[in-house]
Amino acid sequence: MKREDNYCVIMAGGIGSRFWPMSRTSYPKQFIDILGTGQTLIQQTFERLKKIAPAENILVVTNEMYKDLVIEQIGIDESQVLCEPSRRNTAPCIAYANHKILKLNPNANIIVAPADHLILKEDHFVEVMHKALAFTAENDALLTLGIKPSRPDTGYGYIQFDDSDDNEIKKVKTFTEKPDLELAKQFVESGEFSWNSGMFIWSLKSINKAFKKHLDDVESLFEEKEDAFNTVDELQAIEQIYAITKSVSIDYGVMEKADNVYVISADIGWSDLGTWGSIYTHLDQDKDGNAIIGNEVKMYDSKDCIVSVPKDKLVVLQGLDNYIVVESNNTLLICKKEDEQKIKQFVTDIKLNKGDKYV
Repeated sequence: MKREDNYCVIMAGGIGSRFWPMSRTSYPKQFIDILGTGQTLIQQTFERLKKIAPAENILVVTNEMYKDLVIEQIGIDESQVLCEPSRRNTAPCIAYANHKILKLNPNANIIVAPADHLILKEDHFVEVMHKALAFTAENDALLTLGIKPSRPDTGYGYIQFDDSDDNEIKKVKTFTEKPDLELAKQFVESGEFSWNSGMFIWSLKSINKAFKKHLDDVESLFEEKEDAFNTVDELQAIEQIYAITKSVSIDYGVMEKADNVYVISADIGWSDLGTWGSIYTHLDQDKDGNAIIGNEVKMYDSKDCIVSVPKDKLVVLQGLDNYIVVESNNTLLICKKEDEQKIKQFVTDIKLNKGDKYV
């Protein structure tokens, strides 16, 4: 397995509406230093993947409106930024990257990762990825990274694997989308399930074969325009493909149908940072359980809150228990933590009533 055959595809096209008002359509969460670390989420992802593949082998698939942001933040060549004209979920996004890579290196071994995940144990992540790449280089297999569940969380998908296998890499039995709490408890107690991280590892040959078998209607559109990739005609070809391709996830379109799916499970300090509540658990908290981003925040009689405000703004909060308080982009959100799933609805309502100015 040669390092120059390792490629990474970063998926960076999402809007991150559950992180409103900090995350906006024009500047979504993957481009924000949402944890106050000094690096944005896409910068962290890029630096992490550079430990596995050469920087020139890392491609970013994103919406065309974010092209300049990607180049500005991670400094890659324009040819490494794949611009989607519209959102079509993860399968077309991955097919696009596959066909770009095919023209560059048909022997490629690929990691696909979202741009906005947190991984605290980076050294262990790199070690696990090298094991995964060694496996997919030698086997016709579609491998997904599973996360050992620490609790019965209903916000994640679950992967059931064949526990009779002693190997670290196990055959997948079933995928289950976000289960209810009772089912999630059963999954965790059984020891046969991992959380689905949304990260994938495969050889280019294996994933192209799987597309041909399970999503040929998507694959054939890209195949027809193959000669245009990495030429001046690529943009026009992609616009034509995206105008007619269906919107489908790689999980539903390929992974749930294929019979050569495997999982490697690990504890890598992972979070998909899907909600304000998930960020809360990764921030330092004061003696009352308040997690605060901002230099001038004063809390009285308040506990278990997450507060994110401009760093020099004086904010005084009293009597709040388990709240999200976020001020960003001339907008203030105050919402109960337990109701954070409603934020997406707030954004939809505001778009209807106030137009795009605030979203």
